[in-house]
Amino acid sequence: MKFRFEIISEVETMSNDFIARLDAFGGRLNWVIERFCALLMAALVMVIWFEVFQRYALGLGFTWGEELSRYIMIWAALMAVPVGAYRREHIGLEIISNALPVAQRRHLRIVLDIVGLAFFIFLAIYGIGMAASGKTQFATIFGMNMVVPFASVPICGALTSIQLIVTMLRDFPPRAEVKVS
Repeated sequence: MKFRFEIISEVETMSNDFIARLDAFGGRLNWVIERFCALLMAALVMVIWFEVFQRYALGLGFTWGEELSRYIMIWAALMAVPVGAYRREHIGLEIISNALPVAQRRHLRIVLDIVGLAFFIFLAIYGIGMAASGKTQFATIFGMNMVVPFASVPICGALTSIQLIVTMLRDFPPRAEVKVS
């Protein structure tokens, strides 16, 4: 009997250690993504400021700024999704969740996390093909192919999937079953 409880205690410790390390990884990944989003937003502001300055102060008519700012904004918005998933600050069904008892909220959150995970895995897989098809499509002003702008979709899907897995394991750790014989 004592031996059984020791094994369960060791499994719980190993499980908690794994979840703690996974959460630490998710936190570091989140930190990197947040900095990347900040850099993208700073670049977006600089491009738009330059576009306004060159158009109205200098009377020039560069048109590349509008297209570049569009691609930067898409990347910034999609890179913010995994941050929201890690922090659980994404769109949710709060009205329904708040109306449920605490035990049922847990089940609803698990179901929604699984649905979200399935969606972002699909997005990552489908996005790879979409990004690859960008080799034959070209930006109107830059003349570059669309691989880099389209690559934001599978990268967003993959990073959000990782963060959802981290969040699910962090918020819903596996429970060890204790059976008394």
